Amino acid sequence: MALYRASPNDGIAWVTGASTGIGRALAIHLARNGYTVAATARAEDGLASITDEVENLKGRIFVFPCDVMDEAGMERTVANIEKSLGPIVLAVFNAGTYLPVRGDRLETTNFVRSYQINVFGTLNGLVPLSDRMRDRGFGQIVVMGSVTSFFGMPSASAYGSTKAALNNLIEGLRFDFEKLNIRTQIINPGFVATPLTDKTSFSMPALLTAPDAARRIANGISRGGYEITFPKRLVWPLKFLRMFPKPVVFFVMYRLTGWNKRSLGPRKKRSRAAG
Repeated sequence: MALYRASPNDGIAWVTGASTGIGRALAIHLARNGYTVAATARAEDGLASITDEVENLKGRIFVFPCDVMDEAGMERTVANIEKSLGPIVLAVFNAGTYLPVRGDRLETTNFVRSYQINVFGTLNGLVPLSDRMRDRGFGQIVVMGSVTSFFGMPSASAYGSTKAALNNLIEGLRFDFEKLNIRTQIINPGFVATPLTDKTSFSMPALLTAPDAARRIANGISRGGYEITFPKRLVWPLKFLRMFPKPVVFFVMYRLTGWNKRSLGPRKKRSRAAG
């Protein structure tokens, strides 16, 4: 029997991180394709306006605000969505943050926050939902990764390592989920113009708009395989680069980002422990 693939007629699509960027654009695109969409994000103001953008579309969007770091709250959100709207047959765990990290001003704060939101924020929704999908005997789970998971990039050691963790996480779960008729997919997009990429301090080749990324993701969800990755003109050279020795990788990254020409920042001031 073919592995399950979600359809608007089967139930609800749930998108986290839906108030801005790719998540918002994808929620609207799925509604345009006929899905009833449950949109979740911490920012209630951003979510409130999303319903105004789907008045003339085939589907609808309903908002379910929740902080993805709230484990109990995410479990309640899953229950509330299914009680109010119906079974969640497609989940896109998109919520995430990019917090720049510099080796010359290293601290733990941005690492901890990144893992709390990007990794555990995904797990807090995935765990209760996968139980329900197992009971029903079908479902489709999609997780947002990034090309920064391919290898280390300047200022992205926190963000990129969380995305590498998510790639490994969902790949490992895939072996059991497929036995349960739960399709899993990982999205590894290139650079997309969002509030997150506004924080980057280096050039981003092949930059896409959020609506363009949403269209490509939706196509991958409906027809694609395990990995949804784009654009090819960026992704395939990066995948090819992974085959080379690390000195080659570092050389290319320096050339692409110009990071070797940047001066070191000031040392972070730390308070000395008493004693």
